[in-house]
Amino acid sequence: MATPRLEINLRKIKENAHFLAHTLGSVGINVTGVTKAVCGHPDIAKAILEGGVKELADSRISNITRMRLAGIECPISMIRSPLLSEINLIVRHCETSYNTEIAVIEQLGAAARILQTTHNVILMVDMGDLREGITPKDLNSFILKMRDIPGISLMGIGTNFACLSGLPPSIEIMNEFSLLTDLSERETATTFKRISGGNSANLPWAIHACKKGRTNDLRIGEAILLGVEPVSGEKIEGLHTDAFVLIAEVIESKIKPIPTDHPLIAAGYLGKENISSITRSILGLGKQDTDPEGLEFPDGINFSGVTSDHIVVIEKETSSYEVGSEIHIRLNYSALARAMSAPDILKSFSLSQ
Repeated sequence: MATPRLEINLRKIKENAHFLAHTLGSVGINVTGVTKAVCGHPDIAKAILEGGVKELADSRISNITRMRLAGIECPISMIRSPLLSEINLIVRHCETSYNTEIAVIEQLGAAARILQTTHNVILMVDMGDLREGITPKDLNSFILKMRDIPGISLMGIGTNFACLSGLPPSIEIMNEFSLLTDLSERETATTFKRISGGNSANLPWAIHACKKGRTNDLRIGEAILLGVEPVSGEKIEGLHTDAFVLIAEVIESKIKPIPTDHPLIAAGYLGKENISSITRSILGLGKQDTDPEGLEFPDGINFSGVTSDHIVVIEKETSSYEVGSEIHIRLNYSALARAMSAPDILKSFSLSQ
């Protein structure tokens, strides 16, 4: 089969979605399945829905349009603040969008009126990630400005964690978010249907915290796709971590001399013995295809370097990989997202055990 390729197990994605939808549903939290890392691939989106997730979300309208053209009819949200240049498409294809700017919401309302529909808005509040969001002190005045815009329905509020800051949500921060929800509803005479408390980084809190407060929705992508918690990278018990495997082909494998002052010797990888040569293999894969820092190679193989279309790996022993051999590589979220968007990486699907 052609290389490089991503081997994608739809059964494992479906089972991950089912586990999370059931686990979070049992404590009153809805799962919104996020498809942005897989470019809204319809087969993957359908596997997530078959696992029991009822609605999807993405950050790019091209991905959402792709899913709509494939016949996916469930509610889909735009989770990045809408681009003004894409307002009409967003209102046409998304029931809901996440917002932080009055000017954008006004344009959404205008487009909704033309299309004779109502567009749902969730306001994002910055609780410390320092990416998008209205500051908590400005939330109420923002609501009062936007809630009477024709064509718009204020569905709720949301927040985000660990994307820019890398910091996971604490119990204290989640409690603050719930208190902010209560206060805002009371002071603006508003009832929020959706309180979207974060993403996959919230799962340790959602699974283990005794009280969930007001949060009734999480936007889950990484945990469904890769079975890990984003901040620590640790496996989430009950989930598959191998639904995606990147296959690279060896295009060169040789024993080559190395200088005695090579960094690999200084790092101790080659041991303290006097080694003058090492097996170096080159893979037909590079920066154009994936994020090399997000790759996990099989035992015995160490990453050495990368260019736009070559990855160099090394082995202490004589290589067992001949030219034409395939190496199976695990990916993190960043590497997966880039590989899914790379046109030269074949996407191969299976339902195997």
